[in-house]
Amino acid sequence: MKIPYGISNFKDMITGGYAYIDKTDYIHLLERMGKYHILLRPRRFGKSLFLSMLWHYYDIANRSEFNRLFGKLFGGIVPTPLKSSYQVLFMEFSGIGISGGHTQIYQDFDREVANSLKRFLQRYAYPAETLAIIEAEPSPHSKMKAFWRLVDGQKILLLIDEYDHFANAILSQDLKLFQNVVGKGGFVRNFYETIKTATMTGTVDRFFITGVTPLMLDSMTSGFNIAENLSLHEDFNSAVGFTSGEVEALLQPLIQVCQLNADVLMADVRRWYNGYRFNVRATETVYNPNMLLYFLKNFRVKDCSYPEQMLDENIASDYGKIMGLFGIGDRDTNFAVLDEVINTGEVVATQRRKFDFDKGFDRDDFISLLAYMGFVSLQGETLSGKVFNIPNHAIQELYFHYFKVELERRHQISIPDRALLQAVEALALHDDIQPLATEMQRVLPLLSNRDFRGMDEKHIKTLVLTLLYQSPVYFIQSEREIHHKYPDILLMERSPFAVKHQHLIELKYAKKGDGEKGWEAKRQEGVAQVLGYLQLPDIAALPKLSAWVLLTDSERVMVVKVQ
Repeated sequence: MKIPYGISNFKDMITGGYAYIDKTDYIHLLERMGKYHILLRPRRFGKSLFLSMLWHYYDIANRSEFNRLFGKLFGGIVPTPLKSSYQVLFMEFSGIGISGGHTQIYQDFDREVANSLKRFLQRYAYPAETLAIIEAEPSPHSKMKAFWRLVDGQKILLLIDEYDHFANAILSQDLKLFQNVVGKGGFVRNFYETIKTATMTGTVDRFFITGVTPLMLDSMTSGFNIAENLSLHEDFNSAVGFTSGEVEALLQPLIQVCQLNADVLMADVRRWYNGYRFNVRATETVYNPNMLLYFLKNFRVKDCSYPEQMLDENIASDYGKIMGLFGIGDRDTNFAVLDEVINTGEVVATQRRKFDFDKGFDRDDFISLLAYMGFVSLQGETLSGKVFNIPNHAIQELYFHYFKVELERRHQISIPDRALLQAVEALALHDDIQPLATEMQRVLPLLSNRDFRGMDEKHIKTLVLTLLYQSPVYFIQSEREIHHKYPDILLMERSPFAVKHQHLIELKYAKKGDGEKGWEAKRQEGVAQVLGYLQLPDIAALPKLSAWVLLTDSERVMVVKVQ
């Protein structure tokens, strides 16, 4: 089976013999739901491939290849009357630079518009002089107006990918610039107003737009308010992304070749890559498709082992997007959300469908933005709001990498990565927890009272996890439910790393004011808890297991080995 990691061209995927998860049944649903649609999903989630599929399905220029491309798919077996009936205008805005400010953004946007229009005119064999007409127009919206005149009488399908890519980057750095570019009087809003006009005249018969957040859409609402946003619609929960059944089919060749336990493999990829829900009533969470395809692409068939890095570096680099988000609104409020998410695993908020920066940017806005970006996902709801959690272990790992960066920034300290890697190596190979305790003892006094004035075991656990997550050696489980008990930290062996020791770590915090008696009471409490955990069948069955109590009062750190 050929793994289509990084491939977003539908034709290349089908003709190249790559594995393809059939999403063409959504074409019928889209046509029943109207003409003008927007679908927002996190970055690297399969949006571009979905858009490419629509392009090839509707493009009149692909009519002769329709059966070749769609003959074995639902959309080909049960086609709609609109198949192969449109000239398709495709536009994509991920290549807009922002470092040069308004001038560069304008020039890059104008260039992308011009190139898209000229490619269309060439594809459908319009007269050569039409290219010069587009080139002569001085602005993006005037180019669009000229284009609509040139194609008058046609019915166009407009597809726009990454509509907000550049705008989100601008917003994270400069709200005023964002409003100048996107808001009333801005050139982006003027551009979209020409599309709205073209829908009124019938030239644009349908459009489908993808992006990540509604931030730009909301800022130009009055200029472009005709589209239906399907992003939070229950029926489109798995339009992009993989369901469990689809993942099982993709994993089947590995299971057969390597004689793997199917339940174990599914449980592993579920923990790492599943957990996304975009409507609270959706019955199933979905997998991030790029993460899953990365796993399949990098699985070592030679020795049947997992990739060393379970999180794709391309996705890992996106944690910089989190850092940018913290600059929107009040940074301390946003940091408190991060602290709550990684300490409790979830947050409750009112989910925003729209953002109004004239009214400010509050906690609910920030959490909703994290959800659109894929850093939290819907878990359920209460009377006070929607419940969001960290969707999977890959995103949790990303959070803790960022949390270390944020701790260093806020407290002007340095936590050396090399020391942390060596501390985990000492645990894995030598059953030695002291290097980890030493790093704890070095860092704790450096943390200001601003973040740790209410210090308790929760904060200690967050710090220890932050240190541990800098190494990929262990699969880290925090408060995993085992027979209704919750060990603080389990460090579990994971493929492809071979370790000599797995670990159970219980954390205890003794208040300084309680003196030595309080310290000893906490030590005894921790030992008793660990002994109780060790009696649980699932814990007792773990090979190579060492059990520890880490006790601290925020200055000194004591290590107690229980097993």
